[in-house]
Amino acid sequence: MDNPLNYSNLAAPRIERVRHELRRRSLVVSGIERITPGMLRITLSGEDLADFVSLGADDHIKIFVPGADGTVEHRDYTPRRYDNDARILALDFALHEAGPVTAWAMNAAVGDHLEIGGPRGSAVVSGDFRRWLLIGDETALPAIGRRIEETPDGHEITSIAAVTGPDERQAFRTEAALTTHWAYRPLDRASDPSALLSVVRSLKLEPGTFVWIAAEAAVTRAIRTHFVEERGLPLPWLKASGYWVKGKADSTEKFE
Repeated sequence: MDNPLNYSNLAAPRIERVRHELRRRSLVVSGIERITPGMLRITLSGEDLADFVSLGADDHIKIFVPGADGTVEHRDYTPRRYDNDARILALDFALHEAGPVTAWAMNAAVGDHLEIGGPRGSAVVSGDFRRWLLIGDETALPAIGRRIEETPDGHEITSIAAVTGPDERQAFRTEAALTTHWAYRPLDRASDPSALLSVVRSLKLEPGTFVWIAAEAAVTRAIRTHFVEERGLPLPWLKASGYWVKGKADSTEKFE
């Protein structure tokens, strides 16, 4: 085991599962912004957002778009920002694949309509800890960015994100003390954990750090294994998700 961590005297974080009323909302595209060459932000508006609730930075909503032969396609996306009073919701789309929702986003225009559902629930992480380590790929950047921007003063955040190159880097505003690292690799190696693991292994992990991981399932699994088996990170201090699975459309993988 590599540099085992001593968490024995620390109270474990809590993850509270909060259920929300599940309903569909009909919204209108009110803004489109290219954040980076590979990341598109679409702002949605509508009175249906008056009671929209999203308590976790990594919540997911369902987006519904017309599919072939009259079918309806749906995919999960993170609410990047929302404002009930202004009735707006921002979503970020990683343009890394040609799925039906990505195609809709790339062709969207102001005034277009979109139906969404959820979030079904929120996983709210709480506790006395003050350090976060956020690790992910392009699909996780909306959740990483939201977590960074919503974290208050007095906390420390380190983020490690895998992207295709320097032009895909994003800047975040936050009251927390933030350190960002970027790992570069081509999209055709998005299921290879090497780039992220190289940065992860170079960092010292302070006791009392909550580790959050989201990427392609094989990448998430490898990084999770590193922390649990090589670093000795207790499971209550880690949350890991496979946001997508290479070769499988609309697939995710959860890790306990």
